[in-house]
Amino acid sequence: MTALNKEYINWLKQLKERIRSAQIKAASRVNAELLFLYWELGKEIQEKEQEARWGTKLIEQLSKDLLNEFPGMKGFSRTNLFYIKKWYLFYNSNDSIVPQPVGLLSSRKKLPVNKSASGPDAAKVPQFVGQIPWGHHREIITHCKTTKEAFFYITQTATHNWSRSVLLHQIESGLYKRKGKAITNFEQTLPAPQGDLANELLKSPYNFEFLQLGPEANERDLENALTDHLVKFLLELGAGFAFIGRQQLLVVDSEDFFIDLLFYHTRLHCYVVVELKIDNFKPEYAGKLNFYLSAVDAQLKAKEDQPSIGLLLCKKSGKLIVEYSLKNISKPIGVSEYKLTESVPGKLKGKLPTIKEIEAELKKIT
Repeated sequence: MTALNKEYINWLKQLKERIRSAQIKAASRVNAELLFLYWELGKEIQEKEQEARWGTKLIEQLSKDLLNEFPGMKGFSRTNLFYIKKWYLFYNSNDSIVPQPVGLLSSRKKLPVNKSASGPDAAKVPQFVGQIPWGHHREIITHCKTTKEAFFYITQTATHNWSRSVLLHQIESGLYKRKGKAITNFEQTLPAPQGDLANELLKSPYNFEFLQLGPEANERDLENALTDHLVKFLLELGAGFAFIGRQQLLVVDSEDFFIDLLFYHTRLHCYVVVELKIDNFKPEYAGKLNFYLSAVDAQLKAKEDQPSIGLLLCKKSGKLIVEYSLKNISKPIGVSEYKLTESVPGKLKGKLPTIKEIEAELKKIT
């Protein structure tokens, strides 16, 4: 291939990247303008309805007139106009405040494109309002009870580019209440930026209800089930977790040791050792995980990698027991609970005896 051809290929590659970037920016601006229009429309509908002469049938009449004028725009259906009004009211009456993102929309300031690779804090939320589609906003105001919860899902959606189905999954699994709830020693074992991010990325409890494991399951059953449902497991772990392997071999003093699950986190730039326990937390579990982290740092960690982190998943974890167990451990460890299926499968409902029926039968035997 000639030098000219190589030069053309490189130029073409750069041109494609610029075109894609322009498309993304254009789509972002269109979405921001649409949301501004909806915000102003929701505000005016609310104001007009409060005036007695407009009456309660305003939305129905407005929908007919707008669809007649703009037949190709789905956003003017009666149902969507109700959502537009609901969206405006949610941010004006919920929590008794007009939040910063909404103020940004109502003042029609430019909505900047998110340039942050890491998760933004609450102060940066406004830049995300115009970056997620209207359909996502509808789901958020339908399922969220407070603006604080809504901001959380707006930020997470924009940061991780969630589809609407993924957003719904995260809302239904209660991610807002679980995120950052693991008990850790990160404050003592990691530098502030990495420790804060690591704390934010872990959650408790983890939702493993998709596994359908029975009460007789052991740790290997749990491990097998999680790797068999790896896609769902990774979704539950969150963005950034790259699966390395299961039963990862570590050889120390000619003895073989096996890590349950090993991941690499692309944002923390470190290995994450996951140990699974089918029972409640015990202090000795922290000691074993500390040993695994020392071995991983010595044998697998590269110079550019950050210190490895341990995540211990168990059925229940007493807060004080965990805190005492982690107090003098030098390696960063987080302890989280997980929950399995609590409900009876639909096909079995009505076919299994109740607790009272079982107790009655036991009384007959005794």
